[in-house]
Amino acid sequence: MSTVRVLRNFWIPWVATIVLGCFSDAGAQVRYRVTDLGTQGNDNLGCAMSVNNQGWTEIMAGQFAPKQNDFVPAQPLHARALIDADGFKLDLGTLGGPDSWMMWGEINDFGQVVGFSETDVPDPNGEDICRFGTGLTCRPFLWQPGRRMSALRTLGGNNGQASAINNGGQIVGFAEDGTVDSSCPANTPNNRTQLPVLWENGKAQAKALPTGSDPGGNALWINDQGQVVGYTGPCGATNHAVVWENGNVNPLLDYGTGAEAFGNNNLGQIVGFVGSPDGTTFYGALWRNDTLTNLGILPGDFGGIASGINNKGQVVGSNFDSKFNWSHAFIWQNNVMTDLNTLFPASSNLFAVMANKINERGQISGMAIVRSGPDEGNIHAFLATPVDERIDKSIADVAPTQPKSNLPANVNKQLLQRFGLGRLAQ
Repeated sequence: MSTVRVLRNFWIPWVATIVLGCFSDAGAQVRYRVTDLGTQGNDNLGCAMSVNNQGWTEIMAGQFAPKQNDFVPAQPLHARALIDADGFKLDLGTLGGPDSWMMWGEINDFGQVVGFSETDVPDPNGEDICRFGTGLTCRPFLWQPGRRMSALRTLGGNNGQASAINNGGQIVGFAEDGTVDSSCPANTPNNRTQLPVLWENGKAQAKALPTGSDPGGNALWINDQGQVVGYTGPCGATNHAVVWENGNVNPLLDYGTGAEAFGNNNLGQIVGFVGSPDGTTFYGALWRNDTLTNLGILPGDFGGIASGINNKGQVVGSNFDSKFNWSHAFIWQNNVMTDLNTLFPASSNLFAVMANKINERGQISGMAIVRSGPDEGNIHAFLATPVDERIDKSIADVAPTQPKSNLPANVNKQLLQRFGLGRLAQ
């Protein structure tokens, strides 16, 4: 073996080790390289909801009424669920209706994706669970590379939604059981009981999770240990942030004004939001070691949520203003909340208003307002990748897949080939 080859074989792993060490150094000056993932066609919103450890994102792309695309409670006029794998977008299709979407949605390290889709069947009870105004039934879906989107079973009702899938293939969300929820006020259109559920695999019957003293709820995330988080409450609404472990449901600490859990890492640390003590707004929240940490808000903002956390304890989320428009994406680490925009390059044409998830490489998925150009004012999905300024390298440059990943080294190529993109990735 030549001296050059010996040195190369020695040097490349050690460069990666040194760089990864720099990224784990709390004192390192880390900024972000921003990839504009755009949207789809003529849509005016693209939002990267989830990012796996390969840097692939699940994107919701939709058309909203003018000036409504960054309004917190706005509903899309039409939408589709997409994935972006190394720059190649793929429309996941639907279950027969015009639209597909996601709650938080997730793409796991094997390229499996979950969300919800309209079918072509009108809901016999007049419900509109997908909230597109069509009155079509709304079903949870599982999409897998090389296969068509498939519907997941409910608990006997017409509708449901899938929110997350872990690397073991466990899926969580909610499903209707067909009964009328007695906690719903009279004349409520969507009045069937919604229960948090776990699907062990795509063909299994949904398993209802307990809801304690509340009549219903929704499971929003599941870590690779099988710990599930979400909320319980009346008539599909939020009352308590909860965690499900070993078949039991336990409420998380709050201020008596409601809370919701959006994500958890493999260490059992949980993020979400908690209602303010006076009940006027809500803030990003972190639950760890049986304690609640109110993450606060950025100056000038009115409230916020925390939606993603990785195993390093880095938290990402979004603030909103007093008019309930998404206003700033943030990262919270070392007990400090930082506006993500202050860590973007000055040349970036994107102003980040939501940060949704963060993977083990520190890559962040979210959405941002386009500052100028033909798409000015529209919202694009983005992926932010950390760059250590001391060495001018990004984590993606030196660690194509996450450290200590149990996936095959060539998983990127294998999955891209299954997407039908293999020839483009060579």
